[in-house]
Amino acid sequence: METKVRSTDKAEDTGVVRRCDVMILGSGLAGSITAMCLAKQGVKVALVDAGQHPRFAVGESMTPQLIEWLQILRARFDVPELEYLFDIKATSKHIGPHHGKKQSFGFIRQVPGQEPDPREATMFVIPKLLTEASHLFRQETDQYYFHVAAKYGCITRQNWRAVDLDFDDDGVTITGHNGEVFRAKYLIDASGFRSPLAEKFGLREQPARFKHHSRSLFTHYVGIKPFDDVCHHPRSLRPPAPWHGGTLHHMIDRGWFWIIPFDNFKDSTNPVCSVGLTFDPRKYPKPTDMTPEEEFHHYLDMYPSAKRQFVGARRVREWVSTDRLQYSSSRSVGYRWCLMSHAAGFIDPLFSRGLSNTFEIVYALVSRLLPALRDDDFSVERFEYVDTLERGLLQYNDDLVNSSFIAFNHFRLWNAVFRVWAAFLTPGVMRLTRARLNYALDGDERHFAELENNAYPGLWWPESAEFKNILEITAETCEKYEVGELDGDAAADIIFGMLNNCDLVNPVFGWKDPEDTRFVLPTTQMMAKFMYWANRKAPQEMQELGRALLTGVFKAGIRGRKVL
Repeated sequence: METKVRSTDKAEDTGVVRRCDVMILGSGLAGSITAMCLAKQGVKVALVDAGQHPRFAVGESMTPQLIEWLQILRARFDVPELEYLFDIKATSKHIGPHHGKKQSFGFIRQVPGQEPDPREATMFVIPKLLTEASHLFRQETDQYYFHVAAKYGCITRQNWRAVDLDFDDDGVTITGHNGEVFRAKYLIDASGFRSPLAEKFGLREQPARFKHHSRSLFTHYVGIKPFDDVCHHPRSLRPPAPWHGGTLHHMIDRGWFWIIPFDNFKDSTNPVCSVGLTFDPRKYPKPTDMTPEEEFHHYLDMYPSAKRQFVGARRVREWVSTDRLQYSSSRSVGYRWCLMSHAAGFIDPLFSRGLSNTFEIVYALVSRLLPALRDDDFSVERFEYVDTLERGLLQYNDDLVNSSFIAFNHFRLWNAVFRVWAAFLTPGVMRLTRARLNYALDGDERHFAELENNAYPGLWWPESAEFKNILEITAETCEKYEVGELDGDAAADIIFGMLNNCDLVNPVFGWKDPEDTRFVLPTTQMMAKFMYWANRKAPQEMQELGRALLTGVFKAGIRGRKVL
């Protein structure tokens, strides 16, 4: 429906108000996939962006939890194109041959002026049974899903900047810089840090409420050498999987370099590598007398083995230099609006949680917005869980990342924090897989609703009080080390002690053996042993996950359904 309005003197003005059910500001992966899910369910969506595709974006590293959320979105909202993100082979075949594989999370501690000690390294290799995840070349993925949203009938605009948002009891009027006007029942802001919605309502907290502090320098390079080729470590002390097979983290005191290759998959034709340095501005204040490139190489020069990766390499785009990355908002939902994910707040790219957190929010929002549109009821109470979830995702990630930055300069303490993160990833994924398999069998949405019936929204295993306690004590212990109340070994011993005394920690992968198992590569045989433990010997809450997952796999197999 179109309603005539007063003309302006702008040539671009259409002279009409374009009506839609939902308007989305921002057409990155969050905005475009939200638009797809809504449009496929019959919602009239307008998807607009102040920029244009293709474009550079950070958030290139995938995780098993992210892929499970994408599978849930695909199943619940019937958007088959999301299957193309489930593994690197599908991504390369259907979206384009420019993506890398995310086989592992690799971490190696660096000390200025020294070769890294091969015994001061950790790695977690993602089990192939879960996924063969990708390094996303965001220029390609974001453009592809923007076009899919258009295919599903979304009204799309690029280079379209919202200059006025006017809310009333019946909806919101959004005016563009060119005079074009949209009228929507609901507004989603997925535009990121420079959110028009956050600006309109003064939602940004000053300062951000988070403990963690970091800023970042990043760009893309060609010619980066695999760390496997330039490190001097004996074969016996190297990890069982190549460093170049996943995301490599060079840990420095209160910071880390990332190396994210797009050329490490056999079918990739992309020579590019994503490179960045994220570090604490309180220790590394932003200089006024260096360019971002000069600053990056100033720090890279301190670490000989990392520097060797860059010999002969060339950057292929301009550097981005940020101020403090952390920002927060007082709330993320209101009457007829939602500040989605990275528009609401941000912590740090460490552990690649950004996209996973984003699509957990997408599911929570879309599953509420569809009935709200049907009922014509946009009361804030219907969306309170979205706000609670957003706050929890940011809070628990703040605890984890801040603890990690503190621990980077003491390997035993880092090894302990690493285990707190990694040991509870598997049950966090299992609960999602269980819900997805049960939904595939009977189509009952309650399986997904039950995922939200937990005590600690935002925690990656949100039903577990014991895990929450371990994470909180880990954060407290690291903060005591930071201020000198504990030395590094004493702090590490506290965390190792908690893990060793926790019956929920999987004993099969070696999480309780920090001295002997720094590199964790779960083989098919190990996964079978883990499932036996989870079903027969683990505490009740783990057994419930293990048995339900095994039952779902068995039933799906009997009915010929795709399981993983």
